[in-house]
Amino acid sequence: MKPVIFGLSGPVLSADERAFFAEARPAGYILFKRNVETREQLRVLTDSLRALEGRDDVAILIDQEGGRVARLGPREWPSFPAGPAFDALYERAPMSGIEAARANAHALGLMLAEVGVTVNCLPLLDVARADTTEAIASRAYGREPMRVAAMGRATLEGLRAGGVVGVVKHMPGHGRALADSHHHLPTVTASAEELEDDLAPFRALGGAPMGMTSHIVYNAWDAERPATLSPVVIEQVIRGRIGFDGLLMTDDIDMKALSGTPAEKASGAIAAGCDVVLDCWARMDEMQAIAAALPEIAPRSRERLDAAMTSVDEPAGNFAALIAKRDALLALA
Repeated sequence: MKPVIFGLSGPVLSADERAFFAEARPAGYILFKRNVETREQLRVLTDSLRALEGRDDVAILIDQEGGRVARLGPREWPSFPAGPAFDALYERAPMSGIEAARANAHALGLMLAEVGVTVNCLPLLDVARADTTEAIASRAYGREPMRVAAMGRATLEGLRAGGVVGVVKHMPGHGRALADSHHHLPTVTASAEELEDDLAPFRALGGAPMGMTSHIVYNAWDAERPATLSPVVIEQVIRGRIGFDGLLMTDDIDMKALSGTPAEKASGAIAAGCDVVLDCWARMDEMQAIAAALPEIAPRSRERLDAAMTSVDEPAGNFAALIAKRDALLALA
């Protein structure tokens, strides 16, 4: 097994993808809108990935946060709110905000499990600030660390009850970045003492099954390398100060914050201490180069992957009742 999660080019596996994936044996797959048409089509696609791997616990990821980040949507699936909706409710009634976040995530989990998706890249534990880039501010749970942690925990619990693994992101915190790492490499100049606020939600949820790095330079820890490529940030901050021992994946390796070829970036991330690399764009030449450059997945990383995939409950709950509960609570805001 190679320590990489690959994207797919379309709504069905192509013959080339089928042959390549069977040989490379990636650690998982990630889905986007280009892979989605209907419930029936998506279930066939995810079943084909399980058949290819010969096992049921394949990591099949999606970014289904709600709001602007949603791969499944109308008319086939309902819309879901993003983090700020729960932040607004928490401001008025904290326990209601937490319960609404849990019900929302539980419903999300049921919806994803129905079509064979096993991992959702949620919750964001980034602590927003007045000048946080809109790419994060429009998705975050708020500006107070323990509020973010409380709603993040509820989201992880809801996803687990729906049968889906959650991913905490973007470690060790994207809230101070003033640029969007999809397009630029942000640099955070805050002191290590100031960054304690950013670490707090991740530390509170240090037992999460999966986590995702940020492509950000933190001068206080490593002024030369972004977190994804920094053994200092990964080993001393994420594994050490945060205490996270789950499966650590990169954010999309193709984001413009990182420089070099996809294979170079993937190799650098694994060498720095990430367990797996996330490569989203399904470009066959790049996937082949990444697979050729990477070693087999490390035994400890495979243990973390297996532990994460067995950490969820059997999907249970009433989707309509959960949506109704969430909406009733959000109406209080």
